[in-house]
Amino acid sequence: MRFIIPIILFVVFQVYSFQLIRTLSRGHWWKWIYLAATILILINLIMQFVWHPDRGQVSTARDIAVTIFLGLLAAQFVMMIVMLGEDIYRVIKGGYNALTQKQDNTSFLPSRRAFISKVGLGLAALPFGAILYGAWKGKYNYQVREYELSFDDLPDAFDGYKVTQISDIHVGSFDDKEEVKYAIDLVNKQGSDAIFFTGDLVNNISTEMHGWESIFGKLSAKDGVYSVLGNHDYGDYYGWEGTREEVIALKKANMEKLYSIQKQMGWRLLRDENIAIKRGNDLLNVVGVENIGNGRFPKYGDLKKASVGLRKSDFKILLSHDPSHWEDDVKHNDLNYHLTLSGHTHGMQFGIEIPGFIKLSPAWFVYKKWAGIYKEFGRFINVNRGFGFLGYSGRAGIWPEITVITLKKAKNRIN
Repeated sequence: MRFIIPIILFVVFQVYSFQLIRTLSRGHWWKWIYLAATILILINLIMQFVWHPDRGQVSTARDIAVTIFLGLLAAQFVMMIVMLGEDIYRVIKGGYNALTQKQDNTSFLPSRRAFISKVGLGLAALPFGAILYGAWKGKYNYQVREYELSFDDLPDAFDGYKVTQISDIHVGSFDDKEEVKYAIDLVNKQGSDAIFFTGDLVNNISTEMHGWESIFGKLSAKDGVYSVLGNHDYGDYYGWEGTREEVIALKKANMEKLYSIQKQMGWRLLRDENIAIKRGNDLLNVVGVENIGNGRFPKYGDLKKASVGLRKSDFKILLSHDPSHWEDDVKHNDLNYHLTLSGHTHGMQFGIEIPGFIKLSPAWFVYKKWAGIYKEFGRFINVNRGFGFLGYSGRAGIWPEITVITLKKAKNRIN
């Protein structure tokens, strides 16, 4: 049932895009080349996943197939919008002609205009090119985003405290260690007091980290590196083989290895627990929960367990991978979590962002909070756009992100 709408949309894209190409190719046969190419791109995509079923490992052929397919789909979406607008115009024009008896042919609808189709084809080239660029360069186009957040009850000793957040590394997707090394150096250059990683270190299994431990182990901050798990870290999407008991044992061993790797890298993994960072007599409490989604993904975390010993008056930063958790249970929680750091959405790795003007992505249709800082009930959440990539081996418009947040003590207002 959940695939019915995507399939319907896919068919609509194909029909409208073919209408555009057919309008431009009147009297010519190259519209059939377009149709054949579209079918071959789809078949190639399907076959790549048959030949390379493990999405957690790098496959150049599969990545190329996904990139071309997504580029075509994005182009067809633009074509559909243009042609739909043309059809609305044709219906209105046809109705007007019928009412005024100005029809000059037997058809109710006026013919499609080649000029509009040319405009649609030109506009469609933009997202297609963006998808290709995103796979070539965009996936390593790391951006540092800086925010300053004020809190009335921030402990005095933490006024000006700076934290860096990264999320969704998805190490199994990387194909260029030098680019990743550059990004790790960029994180360290921020000089933050603490670094927080909010889940999805791997795509599927812990072995993806082999050869990367020394690189990510270089992350360093005065008060340490803290992390939590994301939905991809549990091995739920890997094709484990064996009896139920054997699969449980394999997944447990996989998790133990992942725990060990994070410890080896010097990261403090928080599994439904909290830890205090001290500055003199003041405390900043870091709360870390295992993954908690809203039904689309497995739930492992327990916020109550993670918050044992904490009071409402304690200043808290919550690390929770999925921003849906903030919507469902955190933003109105009586324990008062001042700042939540999440990831998970990747901003869908595709969209348009012009700071202060526009922020659009398909992620908007799935998540209420999908990228950047949000505030409700006096509490903040930052949804990091992700450090890595998955599925589509690229990023177009929604670039990989390193978030730097400075905590400030709100000044008392004098009336």
